Amino acid sequence: MPVIIEAILVSASMLFIFSLAFLSVYLLAITMMPIERSLSKIIWDATTPKRPAPAPPKGSFRDFSRKH
Repeated sequence: MPVIIEAILVSASMLFIFSLAFLSVYLLAITMMPIERSLSKIIWDATTPKRPAPAPPKGSFRDFSRKH
């Protein structure tokens, strides 16, 4: 087999193997996305501090404009 054909076949097979590996990692990431999302939500909910709701402001804009 000529060297140029062998080089083309080797390059094409390496490109094909790289594409297969990329596709498999991509499909694995898509498959694991719901699990990662739920774990991330659990962690965020566990680590965020619980703050009381802020009190609504007393008065209105008219009251503020009268004072100032």
